[in-house]
Amino acid sequence: MQIRCKAVAGTMQSSDLMVVVEPSDMLNVEIESTVRKQFEHLIRARIQTTLDQLGVSTGNIRVSDRGALDYAIAARIETAIRRASGE
Repeated sequence: MQIRCKAVAGTMQSSDLMVVVEPSDMLNVEIESTVRKQFEHLIRARIQTTLDQLGVSTGNIRVSDRGALDYAIAARIETAIRRASGE
């Protein structure tokens, strides 16, 4: 799946996250989180797994996390990618 335009998914509410994706020639994942020190490696792993499942290898992915659980991270990433790809 290819990111063709900018897209957003999620909210900035507690236990949720906001995902912004944009086209790029390389893959860049930025994470801002209230629990970054403890869980950044797990958040990054869930994002990468979801991107791999969707076949995404390029794009700018910005995540602002407010303590979201794994299923919410995967759902928001997938929604933003699908919106950005036009599917």
